[in-house]
Amino acid sequence: MTTFGLHTSVPTLRRNEVSSDTAEHPHYREGARRALNVAVATLGLVVAAPIMVGVAVAVKISSPGPVFYRQRRVGLDSRTTNGGNHRRKIDLGGRPFTIYKFRTVRVAKPGQEVQVWASQNDPRITPIGNFLRRTRLDELPQLLNVLLGDMNVVGPRPEQPEIFQNLRTEVPNYHARQQVRPGITGRAQITLQYDSSIDDVRKKVAADLEYIESQSLVEDLRIMAMTAPVMLFRKGSR
Repeated sequence: MTTFGLHTSVPTLRRNEVSSDTAEHPHYREGARRALNVAVATLGLVVAAPIMVGVAVAVKISSPGPVFYRQRRVGLDSRTTNGGNHRRKIDLGGRPFTIYKFRTVRVAKPGQEVQVWASQNDPRITPIGNFLRRTRLDELPQLLNVLLGDMNVVGPRPEQPEIFQNLRTEVPNYHARQQVRPGITGRAQITLQYDSSIDDVRKKVAADLEYIESQSLVEDLRIMAMTAPVMLFRKGSR
């Protein structure tokens, strides 16, 4: 059988050349970061399971209504990352998804549901909800959002669609936050306080965009590590 000299035309690749090229590939980096997020979310759900059961019981007995709160949020804009569908009928700024949290507010009466900006002294918050918000325990169900691929552990916080539409007309580059998956925690959440003005939002957007520019496995691990003290000592923002 004739081989046509194939053995002479195949280049010899050294091991370090292959690993170097692969390590620099953006899909490899994103795959590594995604694997880290899935691992952290899985471990987090296992470790936090007893706490989540206790929180669920506390929410249920403290006020009438469901244990979990579901809400539509704006997620990753695939058009800015992989050339996705540009023919979207309504430009929401990103792919909408359902976020999960422990309920911290009183159930609204039918027809009174309004998308409003969360505030530190929101009168709708229940007593147990106030504690959950200060300690961020209400965010634990979002570990499921990470496993579903809607979020990462670290990233810009996702916003409600109507509020998103308003903010992207008032805050320059607000839509640029959608270049990455939204997160449970982020650089803005560990360094800044609750929003009380548009200027506060601008500061958070600046922090989010700085994160996007410097995102890496090391940076994600640093933010994750800094989130624990924020939860314990009730500092930072949501």
